[in-house]
Amino acid sequence: MEVFDRYAPFIQDYIYRSNWKSLRAVQEAAGKAIFESEDNVLICASTASGKTEAAFFPILSILEDDPSDSVGVLYIAPLKALINDQFERLDELCLEHGIRVTKWHGEASLSKKSKLLKKPEGILQITPESLESLLINRHMEIPSLFSDLRFIVIDEIHSLLRADRGLQCFCLIERLCRIAGCDPRRIGLSATIGDPEAAGEFLAAGSRRNTVIPEFDKGKEVWRLSLEHFFKTDPQADEGKTIFAEISDQEEKSDEAPQGSDPGFAYIFEHSKGRKCLIFTNSREECEAVCQYLRQYCEANHEPDRFLIHHGNLSASFRESAEEDMKDDDSFKSICATATLELGIDIGRLQRAFQVDAPYTVSGFLQRLGRTGRRGDPSEMWFVIREDHPEPRAMLPELIPWYLIQAIALVQLYIEERFVEPPRKGRLPYSLLYHQTMAALASHGEMSPAELASRVLSLSAFRNISKEDYRILLRHLLASDQINETENKGLIVGIKGERVVNNYKFFAVFQENVEYRVHNGSNELGTIVKPPPVGDKIAIAGRVWVVEDVDHQRREVFCSLVKGNIPAYFGDVAGDIHTRILERMYQVLEEDTYYPYLMKHAQCRLDEARKTFINADMSRPLINLGEKMWVLFPWLGSYGFLALERFLKIRCRDRLGLKGFDSARPYYMQFTMQVSEKEFYEILIEEAKKDFDPLELVYENEIPVFEKYDEYVPPELIRKGFAYGVLNVEEMKQRILGWEGRCADEE
Repeated sequence: MEVFDRYAPFIQDYIYRSNWKSLRAVQEAAGKAIFESEDNVLICASTASGKTEAAFFPILSILEDDPSDSVGVLYIAPLKALINDQFERLDELCLEHGIRVTKWHGEASLSKKSKLLKKPEGILQITPESLESLLINRHMEIPSLFSDLRFIVIDEIHSLLRADRGLQCFCLIERLCRIAGCDPRRIGLSATIGDPEAAGEFLAAGSRRNTVIPEFDKGKEVWRLSLEHFFKTDPQADEGKTIFAEISDQEEKSDEAPQGSDPGFAYIFEHSKGRKCLIFTNSREECEAVCQYLRQYCEANHEPDRFLIHHGNLSASFRESAEEDMKDDDSFKSICATATLELGIDIGRLQRAFQVDAPYTVSGFLQRLGRTGRRGDPSEMWFVIREDHPEPRAMLPELIPWYLIQAIALVQLYIEERFVEPPRKGRLPYSLLYHQTMAALASHGEMSPAELASRVLSLSAFRNISKEDYRILLRHLLASDQINETENKGLIVGIKGERVVNNYKFFAVFQENVEYRVHNGSNELGTIVKPPPVGDKIAIAGRVWVVEDVDHQRREVFCSLVKGNIPAYFGDVAGDIHTRILERMYQVLEEDTYYPYLMKHAQCRLDEARKTFINADMSRPLINLGEKMWVLFPWLGSYGFLALERFLKIRCRDRLGLKGFDSARPYYMQFTMQVSEKEFYEILIEEAKKDFDPLELVYENEIPVFEKYDEYVPPELIRKGFAYGVLNVEEMKQRILGWEGRCADEE
């Protein structure tokens, strides 16, 4: 029987009304997998390929034949905005047939939540944080809500594969299923899965089912890519040079940006005019700066403002207004954004994406590229790499345009290998262990240590954590009043633990800064960290404001609009760059390949970098910068690089006579040393071959707080989690041992 014929009549009618000529390949393949098995299903298909329908058409058809006695489908998404967007799509499909779709997050309707509690049915859409709140605060209602739960749909599952938030999400799923006594199938959706088998294992963790990954013809991917480089001041890299490669600008410079404007931002300003574009940045601070400049260019040219802004620190009203503006196909506005618009929120037909500098991951690049090119058009992205001119006396590593090389590496890795970052394995998530322990006590009440351990340690996220480590954690929590012991020798949330658990921020496990709400009159603009004194200026919502009052007790800032340009600050954001990216960056510099998407400035800047690579003999990891100063290029990802940094400083410092150590993670390390190049390799290889404990790479008395709740974890576990779960010691050792031939080369 064809997949279409197995769909419920109301879904067939919906397809006819929508004038679909046929089902897409992903819908055929996913339909067979869901209809013909009882396994979990991982659906990997490009953005706007119809993944949501591929999952929900067969799911709703199955529930039509055999209705659920509770909520039948739990849909988990990483963003409230994505839930709101998918709600509109699902509600349109389900409304006429009487299937209730309920949003459950902090901004959703209380009355609709109450209706669901009274009569559990249909589809419930929720974020991981709201699901945590539901399990804690509505613990007694979980069985009635989910006793006959059949499916859990996890959207954008790739965003959950490499951090504590993903582990928390699967802890929540396991806890819910145990409390409700249900055994739902899991359906994962993503456009950017590099290792489907590993992602399938992640999806199935803690379930009694295997994962089916439907295969189908994904068709030919067609992209329009452009990568241009700009020095922030003239001259540009190609000035006075002849370009022999056949390079043509996709569009000629229109000279519509104001005189003296930043060349990179002027390029975006000119080539976004008359189009709907997304302008991606890697941080909220950069997002604010780009938006400020582009709006000033509009003002200088006496043009209407055509730039919007969207990031996580803006108020919901600002974000949603920007989303609505962008949905208007007759409006040619552009939106400056961070990763908040990386996921599949519908903001209309986008013609082009810009990326300022290189993203950290291949996954991020693909997600951002995939936001464009809907309705049959190719996806289109223009990279804009900005760089200061190197100082006249700049050292070797400062002559390399790292972001330019990184951007090329990201693109080439996917084109050549279909590489996307795999799930992170082997972690020791003690911060999450604390969180789930407190969540279990908050929802279940008093439990014996044995019962608590059986509930928490049995969750798949904690498979690498020993019972002894858990005893250490519980003893520490007792000593610090996070938990208390009752007369019956049971455990409950303690006095200090109540302050943590009863704060609404407890439901999230991702790191947050202490934030102040920013008001302009009755309008809430968003949040900032570290507010300046009264009279100083702040940047938020793409504009500049003068601070009129700061209420530190209530954490509120009151301000009024002014003109000008200043940097914004929203807290630190760390990048997680995979080793394959660094290795491909080395190859970009070493090879003489011509990349057809490079524009004139970028091609010339790459040529310069390649000459530097050859002239400095950067094929060698260690290069002398003069006298006793050296630079090391290890070509390792973030966590292997961090391990090597500590290995040099802690295990090799004395033998090398190391001083003046400085690093630009994860690109290079610079230092002075007292030994020769040959001795350097010999010492590193000798130390790497020793059977040392990774804990030796943690400084004496150091407590390397890395995750949100580390401050409540005993120091010995924080140190252990960092040494074994963060530092990639094995990868670092392999890289050092790969230098063994260097000893002979330097004879």
